[in-house]
Amino acid sequence: MQLKHMKNLLSPQEGAAKVTCMTWAPNNSKFAVCTVDRVVLLYDEHGERRDKFSTKPADAKFGKKSYMVKGMAFSPDSTKIAIGQTDNIIYVYKIGEDWGDKKVICNKFIQMSAVTCLVWPIENAIVFGLAEGKVRLANTKTNKSSTIYGTDSFVVSLASNVSGKGILSGHADGTIVRYFFDDEGSRESQGKLATHPCPPYALAWASSSFVVGGCDKKIVAYGKEGQVIQTFDYSRDPGEKEFTAACTSPSGQSVVIGSYNSFLIISTSVNKNGPCGVYSVRLSVRCVLTLRWSDISRRDFFFFFLI
Repeated sequence: MQLKHMKNLLSPQEGAAKVTCMTWAPNNSKFAVCTVDRVVLLYDEHGERRDKFSTKPADAKFGKKSYMVKGMAFSPDSTKIAIGQTDNIIYVYKIGEDWGDKKVICNKFIQMSAVTCLVWPIENAIVFGLAEGKVRLANTKTNKSSTIYGTDSFVVSLASNVSGKGILSGHADGTIVRYFFDDEGSRESQGKLATHPCPPYALAWASSSFVVGGCDKKIVAYGKEGQVIQTFDYSRDPGEKEFTAACTSPSGQSVVIGSYNSFLIISTSVNKNGPCGVYSVRLSVRCVLTLRWSDISRRDFFFFFLI
């Protein structure tokens, strides 16, 4: 595998200048980044910044510093962005098709606890996790939200399959749960799939398995019904730290996982010994916070942002 550094989208800053989340538009025309100051930056497919807009608190009286953006996703038609916030709300912004189009809020969904993560897998259906442990669905057509399932444990991560018709949720107690809008004839089970040894902050759903990482410095590949296929153990590597983010390639054949100062690319094509290989890249930087992968012009690009 050959990797090439293309460019920096944001210049380094003094102190902990975090990027809290980012997302690709499904049509690969836009890339959105939300910074620690709650501003969404919009880039084109060449990595050139073309637009930006500020998010807003659920209640203006608490001020602009009263919340953090914890989840962000484009709509399937690439014309809207959903923003999940810690002040118990999701806003959906209509950003239009052209650069410079006016940004307007077209939906808002008030919740009973903080939004912790968010995906938008299919039209009109935003799936999000809450600090109270529920996984819920926001319907942008009816402007109503409903609970898909509830747990007693903080939702730390969400991932969808390649088709967008299934989701995985990871919880603070290690529980991993699967839900299908449509199992597409697979007859795979729904509900609790596995209990990971630590909170599964890095969670990705590949074509033949799902891959999980966390603070124990181990990466585990699970089979379709939750059985352990293979474990990559970095707990004795003094240079490795906890795994913090993961994403799947558009084909579903590979997963990239980020940690404190490195990322690993795992081929998830399964043979009798499990996933076929791991490609590791060590970075001279601090903490991979979030990852996204795209296939612009049939070339794979993945983006990572750091403290």
